[in-house]
Amino acid sequence: MSAEGHVPDSSSPGAGTAGSGPAPNQTLTLAAMLFAVSMTFIDQTIVAIAAPDIIDELGLSSSGMQWVINAYLLTLAAFFALGGRLSDIFGHRRVMLIGTVVFVVSSVLCGAVPTGDFAQTWLIIFRATQGVGAALMFPAALAVVVAVFPVDRRGRALALFFGLSGALTAVGPILGGWLTDWTWRAIFWVNVPIAVIALVLTLMARIPQVSRRDPLDVPGAVLVAAGMGLSVLGLQQASAWGWSSVTTWLCIVGGLLVLVLFCVYERRARVPLIRLEVFRERAFTVDVLVLFFSMLAFVPVFFFASVYAQVSLSASPNQAGLYLLYFFIGFGLASQWGGRILDKRGARPALKLGSALGAVGFALWAGKLTTLSMHDQWPYAALAGAGIGLLLAPASTDAVNRAIGASYGEVTGITQTVRNYAASVGLAVFGTVLTHVTTNRVADTLQARGIPSGPARSAARQVAEAVTGNADARRPTGSGPVATATRDAMSSVRMDFAEANRAVFYGMAGALVVAFICSYFHPGTRVTSRPETAPHPTGQDTAPA
Repeated sequence: MSAEGHVPDSSSPGAGTAGSGPAPNQTLTLAAMLFAVSMTFIDQTIVAIAAPDIIDELGLSSSGMQWVINAYLLTLAAFFALGGRLSDIFGHRRVMLIGTVVFVVSSVLCGAVPTGDFAQTWLIIFRATQGVGAALMFPAALAVVVAVFPVDRRGRALALFFGLSGALTAVGPILGGWLTDWTWRAIFWVNVPIAVIALVLTLMARIPQVSRRDPLDVPGAVLVAAGMGLSVLGLQQASAWGWSSVTTWLCIVGGLLVLVLFCVYERRARVPLIRLEVFRERAFTVDVLVLFFSMLAFVPVFFFASVYAQVSLSASPNQAGLYLLYFFIGFGLASQWGGRILDKRGARPALKLGSALGAVGFALWAGKLTTLSMHDQWPYAALAGAGIGLLLAPASTDAVNRAIGASYGEVTGITQTVRNYAASVGLAVFGTVLTHVTTNRVADTLQARGIPSGPARSAARQVAEAVTGNADARRPTGSGPVATATRDAMSSVRMDFAEANRAVFYGMAGALVVAFICSYFHPGTRVTSRPETAPHPTGQDTAPA
C-alpha cells in the first residue's frame, strides 16, 4: 500500500460497487444491513434477561443456562473470520442473505424448544447455529455497506451503521423484559419480522453480487475456529471452573497456541484465509489495537452496569435497561461526529479524542457509583459512551478502507473477531475482579457484625457468585446467624458491590488509556483515492445483480 493510504478496490469510483446493471440504492442498502445486524446485537443481551423464566419452565441447571448464553457468543467469535472470507469468495450479498436465513431459522427453533430432558441440548445447539448465522451475516453486511458507499461518504455511513447497531445492544434488556412478561419464547420470535424486513429491503436495494474465484483455505478455517473457540471457551468458563483450574488454562493457552500455528500456516498458504501482510501497514495495526482495548470496556459495560443497577440501585430489569440508555445517548450522538472527523481529517484525531473522552468518562463514572444515585451518574455514563462512539466507527472504517485487494469481507472478519475476542477477555478479567473485590468487602462487612472469618468468607463468596451471576441477591435465603446477618447487612452489601464495580470501571478507564497511547502511533494518513485492484493469483468473477 502506498504511503498516501490508497485502498485497492475493484469497485467503480462513482457508486463504490462492482458489476454492471443499475446502481444500488444506498439508503435501502444501509437500512437493510442495519435491520439484519440489529438481531445479532439484541441477541447478545436479551437472553440473559429472560434466563430465570427459561430455567423455571424448562428445568435447566444454572450451568446449562450459562451454556445457552455462551454458545451464541462462542460460535460468533470462532467463525467471524471464516464468515468474512466466505463473503469475499461467494459474494457479500449472497452470504449476508444466507446468514440471515440461518439466524432467523435458528431463532424460531430456539423459541420452539420442547419441554423435557432434551430441552437444554436443543437450546444450546440452536443458540450455537444462531452464532454461526451471525458470523456469516455481520461481516458480509458490513462489507456490503463498505462496497456500496464511496470512500468520501463511507465514514458517515459506517458511523450511522455502528452507532445505531451498537445502540441496539441496549434495547436487548428493555425489549427482553417486556417480551418476557408475555412469554420468554418471544425473545427469539421477535427476530422473524426483523429478518423479513432485512431480506425484502436487500432484494429491493439492487445490491450487485460480486464474487471471487479464490479457493477456501479449509485448514486455516479449522485452525482459526479451533483457536478462537478454545481460548474464548476458557475465558468464558473461568468463573465457573476457576482461574486455578487446569482445564481453564489448557483451553486458553491451547487456543492461543493453535492461533500461533494458524499464523505460521497462513504465512505459507498460497491463498490464505487471512492475508497477514495487512498488519504490515501501521495504520491498520493501530486501528485493530485501539478496537481491542476499547472493546475490553464497550461490551462488558452492558453486563456490569446492568447488574450494578439491579443489585446496588435495586432497579428492575427494565429500569436497568433505561440506565444503560445514558451511555448510549452519548454513544449515538458522538458516533456521527466521529464519522465526519474521519471523512474530513482521517482516523487519528477521532481515535485520540475518543479514547481520551472514554477514559475520563469511565473514571468519573466509577467515582460516582458509590453515590447509589442514577441522577448523579448520567453525565459521566454519557461521556464514557461518547468516547467509545467517537472512536468505534473511525477505527473500524479506517481498517476496512485499507483492505488488501478489496477483500472487505476478509478485513471486516478480522476486525470483528478482534472485537469479540476483546469482549470475552474483558468479561472474564473484569468478572474475576468483581467477584474478588465483592467477596473481600462483603466478608469484611459480615466480620464487622460479629461473624467469624471462615463463615463470613463462605457467605461472602455465595453473595458474590449470586450477584455476579445475575441472580437476585437482594433476598438471601437460609437460616442461622450467618444468613440472618447477611439479610440484615444488605444495605451495606449493596455498597460493597458498588465499590467492587468501581474497581471494574476504573479498569475500563485504564483500557481506554492504553487505547489512547496506541492512537499516537497512527500515522495519520487518509484513504483518499481508490486505484484499481491489484492482480490476484486466481482472478475474479463479477456477477451483476
